[in-house]
Amino acid sequence: MKPETPPGHIDSFYAATMPPVAVRPPLQGHVQADTCVIGGGLAGLTVARDLAGAGQAVVLLEAQRIAWAASGRNGGFVSPGYAEGIEAIERRVGPDDARALWGLSVAGVEYVRDTIAELDPAGVAPVPGWLKVLRYDDAEGLRRRARIMAEEYDHPRDFWPVERVRETLRTTTYFQGLHDASAFHIHPLNYALALAEDGVRKGAVIHEMSPATRIDRSGGGWVVQTANGSVAARQVVLAVSAYGAGLWRPLERAILPVATYVVASEPMEDRLAEAIRFPGCIGDTRRASDYYRIVGGGRLLWGGRITTRRSEPSHLADSLKRDIRAIYPQLGDFRIEHAWAGLMGYAINKMPIIGRVGDGIWACTGFGGHGLNTTAMGGSLIAAAIANGDDRWRLFSAWGPRWAGGPVGRAATQLVYWKLQVRDRIEERRARRNDRAGA
Repeated sequence: MKPETPPGHIDSFYAATMPPVAVRPPLQGHVQADTCVIGGGLAGLTVARDLAGAGQAVVLLEAQRIAWAASGRNGGFVSPGYAEGIEAIERRVGPDDARALWGLSVAGVEYVRDTIAELDPAGVAPVPGWLKVLRYDDAEGLRRRARIMAEEYDHPRDFWPVERVRETLRTTTYFQGLHDASAFHIHPLNYALALAEDGVRKGAVIHEMSPATRIDRSGGGWVVQTANGSVAARQVVLAVSAYGAGLWRPLERAILPVATYVVASEPMEDRLAEAIRFPGCIGDTRRASDYYRIVGGGRLLWGGRITTRRSEPSHLADSLKRDIRAIYPQLGDFRIEHAWAGLMGYAINKMPIIGRVGDGIWACTGFGGHGLNTTAMGGSLIAAAIANGDDRWRLFSAWGPRWAGGPVGRAATQLVYWKLQVRDRIEERRARRNDRAGA
């Protein structure tokens, strides 16, 4: 009988521009390790790579392919911060811990930058710059935020007035903006593949198509079961995000699956050069913000429309094309070459869940909304904790696993998103009226 072809990555711009990669063989039989990492996304890969570099025996189990889920489908932005705003973090833990947490998020950015510089993987070269733009007029509020970040968090950002924003982004939709020169964008799937390859070079063992089915206590450690094998290990790291499999219920109940949608256009370099004169990442201040960048071959990669629905909406490409043309009508009609959905894992408090959740059980999950820097930071923190006893992960103790409400929580969150979208429309309408009146 001909063996079944294993599933690959979903159709996306990233999958279309990734190098050929062989499937790493599924786990067969019983093996032993110091640490078993469950989940082959960016967080799990970072843990495995760092632990292998520290001399540990590491086995990583991935249910599908490396970076098959959100790690290989996201917008590719690498910038400091969390899904939760720094002001809310400071209210929760105080200014000293808030500054320490901000510093960790900056370290996550630098981890990604340094890893790319070290490995120099094909198709990952970072493009610098991140521009956050307002859809309403609030120069003083944005200047105040820039002052706070510079003075209290040692992270200066450049304030851009309306004139500079509109000269750079040829639309009247936007008003002021903040530019962060430390941020950049990358091809996240190719970066993840490079992490996996380097982890294996350092001694980690990776098994794809090997979903963990249960975790059992065994002596002083744990046994992780799969359909065709098992891993005995002293430590287990759970890095499965929105695609949990009932392995550690208190943790998986704390993760809220939230979908976002992304499209990539046909090549249209000349038209984009007239409309978008910024090579870096661009995001706006909508609660379910639009985020976009120009990628290889003069294509526009655009994401948005956050929802708690797991299924892809019909006419996804047309919906996002309408969003694009509402802001940049001068682009005219164009073809969408790729359209896909990504399911992110959010904790109810919008902070990642990082730390020990049981005797020898570690969590490294909940990175939705700001994943590329925080997966790097979280993965390196967990590896440092296991290998060296580093306890900086305790800074996240204020946001431990908290039940996200199950189906009721998803419904409530969707209602909140709808409410915020209505507020967005009201604010934007008012801003357009005032802008026309002042013209």
